[in-house]
Amino acid sequence: MPTRSRSRTSERVASGVVSQPDAVPPPKELPEVPPDRASRDPWWTWGYRILAPVFHLLFRIRYVGRSNIPPDGGVILASNHISVLDPVIIAMAVTTTGRAVRFLAAAEFFRKPVIGWGLRRIRQIPIRRGASDRRALEQAARVIRRGALAGIFPEGTLSPDGELLPGKRGAARLALASGMPILPCGIWGTRARWPRGGIRWQRPLRPRVVVSFGPVIEPAGELEDPTDVQATTDRIMAAIAEQVAAARASVERPRRA
Repeated sequence: MPTRSRSRTSERVASGVVSQPDAVPPPKELPEVPPDRASRDPWWTWGYRILAPVFHLLFRIRYVGRSNIPPDGGVILASNHISVLDPVIIAMAVTTTGRAVRFLAAAEFFRKPVIGWGLRRIRQIPIRRGASDRRALEQAARVIRRGALAGIFPEGTLSPDGELLPGKRGAARLALASGMPILPCGIWGTRARWPRGGIRWQRPLRPRVVVSFGPVIEPAGELEDPTDVQATTDRIMAAIAEQVAAARASVERPRRA
């Protein structure tokens, strides 16, 4: 289950230009597995088997648009971010299609004894925030081109009120550097239990949560052109906004009498 440490980790995910520093390689004792296959990753599989029943007990979860998730190949999943619970529930949705999500997480957390151990075993992608060189960007892009489904939160932090924040350029730069498509995602309902301020125990006892996936966006433009980077960022955020609106409408629709 998420902890306060997980909260701090989640808020520092994927805000800017990314890299995969040599200081935090995957643990050597683990066998190499395809970066997108949940069934061939024992740590991911057991994590799903443990967490999925718990989360389905705590929430009424619905997944929409899973047919938009490419069955294989590199892709960048870009989502809004309203709760520390978002990565777990989004990952659950993707896992039902047979794929695993490799979220981008701040590199310094990989050096922490407990958090780093867990991040390595579920093969998350370390990033060095604030790096701006092409070589650093290429290292993360290479992981995605190998076939990973990489998760990123373009807002760079948890939204304080659930409204979509302006997108940072990291997702667009990663898409242009890797040449891989972007899968827009919207999630709604998790704030009812764990917003930015912390856990809230109140009605409803089992909040509705909806995760909505839209059609993929193909990147277009040049990484070195700031105008292309901003245009791609705007396209990503507009697509995310559509999925957030769809998820929110499904969660907040009036109950039938």
